[in-house]
Amino acid sequence: MTDPQPEFRPRPGQPDPLAPGLRRLLAPNPSPMTFRGTNTYLLGRRAVAVIDPGPLSEPHLEAILAALEPGARISHIFVTHAHLDHSPLARPLAEATGAPVLAFGGPQTGRSPAMEALAASGLAGGGEGVDAGFAPDETLPDGAVTTGPDWQITAHHTPGHFGNHLSLEWQGQLFSGDLVMGWASSLVSPPDGDVSAFMDSLDRLGRRRWSRFLPGHGAPVEDPAARMAELASHRRAREQAILAALTEGAATAAGLAARIYTDTPPALLPAATRNVLAHLVDLSQRGVIQPLGPLAETARFQRL
Repeated sequence: MTDPQPEFRPRPGQPDPLAPGLRRLLAPNPSPMTFRGTNTYLLGRRAVAVIDPGPLSEPHLEAILAALEPGARISHIFVTHAHLDHSPLARPLAEATGAPVLAFGGPQTGRSPAMEALAASGLAGGGEGVDAGFAPDETLPDGAVTTGPDWQITAHHTPGHFGNHLSLEWQGQLFSGDLVMGWASSLVSPPDGDVSAFMDSLDRLGRRRWSRFLPGHGAPVEDPAARMAELASHRRAREQAILAALTEGAATAAGLAARIYTDTPPALLPAATRNVLAHLVDLSQRGVIQPLGPLAETARFQRL
C-alpha cells in the first residue's frame, strides 16, 4: 500500500511547533487505523490547552508533561471524540494536572434516533474501538467558547465519524479530529458513525472559509475546502458503487465490501465493511433500499 504522506514522519514524544503558541506531540500508537499515531496538540504558553491527549500510554503522558515550558501548566483538556486512540489518557492527565476534561458528552451522546435504534438492537461500534468509560468533567454544546490567557476555542458539534465528535476552532483554523484528515477518509462505523451526519457536518463546515485543518492523524490539511469536497465526492461515489452492485441482486455489507474495495488490504476489509454498512443504513433510511429482515450488520439488502 502506497504511503499517503511519506513526508509526515514526526518522532513520538518530540514536540513539533506548528504556529506561535501551538505544538503537536505524536502518540506512540501507529496502526492501519491511526496512521503514524494520534496527534496531541498543545495550545498556549502559560495556561496550556491539550487537545486529544490520546491512548492510555504512560510514555505519552510523560511526554505531554515534559513538553511544558517552565512555569506553564495544563489548564484544559479537550477531547474531540471518545475513541480509544483519542480519549483514554484524558483522565490520567486530569489527575496529574488538576485540569478539567471537556467534550461534547459521553460515548453515546450525539447519536441520531436511527443510530440509537441500531445500538439498541445490539449493533456495536467497530474501527478504533469506543472508550466506553469516557466521561468529561464539562460538556461543550455546539458553539461553546472556552478562553485561556492567549487562546480561544469555539466548539463545533460535527458528528459523522462519531456521535459526540467535536471540531475545535482556533484563529480561523480547525482541530478537525477524525472528521477530516488528509491521509485517509474517515471511518464511518454504525451506530457511532453516521453517513448522513457526516455529510451534514462537511456541508456545515464548508460554509466557512478555513485557513487550515489540524487533524487527529496525519499532516495538516492546507486546503480544507478542496479536501472536504473530495471527501464528499468520495462518499457519493461509494454510494453509487453500492447501488450499482445491488442491481445485480441482494447482498450483505461484507459481500459488497469485497466487491467494491478491490484494492484494499485484507486487514482493512472489516473497516471497509463497516463503511459500506453505514451507507446501507443511510440508503435504507432514505427509502432507496431495504433490508431483507431486521436492519442488522449481517442483513442482506435489496434495491427498491
